[in-house]
Amino acid sequence: MFDGPVDALWIESMNTVLDDNKKLCLNSGQIIPLSNNMTMMFEVEDLAVASPATVSRCGMVYIDPNSLGVKPLIESWLTQLPEPVMELRKTTVPILAKIFDRYLEPTLEFVRRNCPEPVQTADNNLVQSCTRILDCYLVAYKDTDAKKVTEAEIEELEKCLEPLFMFSLIWSLGCTTTFEGREKFSEFIR
Repeated sequence: MFDGPVDALWIESMNTVLDDNKKLCLNSGQIIPLSNNMTMMFEVEDLAVASPATVSRCGMVYIDPNSLGVKPLIESWLTQLPEPVMELRKTTVPILAKIFDRYLEPTLEFVRRNCPEPVQTADNNLVQSCTRILDCYLVAYKDTDAKKVTEAEIEELEKCLEPLFMFSLIWSLGCTTTFEGREKFSEFIR
């Protein structure tokens, strides 16, 4: 995994490994051949100084998180819910989608306009934090060898989805701001 900004030195160092011979030549003179089973992944900070040749050789695609939005993250997360949650009652996923639609975008907008952050965050990261907190509550609804989830349990879960979502929203979107921002966030949520 290679990350960070793409600069001229980085590109020059990567030329030999990107060629067909797949050999990484280090500054020390050491040569490390890559096997056919090895894969190189690039998570670059930006492509400001990268040439089109470097971008195409590495297969880099830059997607601005702001242009992507948060909907694809939510839709993807909803498809990866535990199977009993999605299958036993067909209403659970639509309820969750409706809760996300109702609360997430307005809360993100409020946070961006009214809540200063000591450390800047991205919307996608905040949404991912929210879904990960929700995942902690949904792990109990996975079938195991010892226990099968029942439709009654999923029905009970549906009654708790909105409070669980609000808890996750508060501890993901509301926790990155200052004390004054948290007071504003608290008033907004109430």
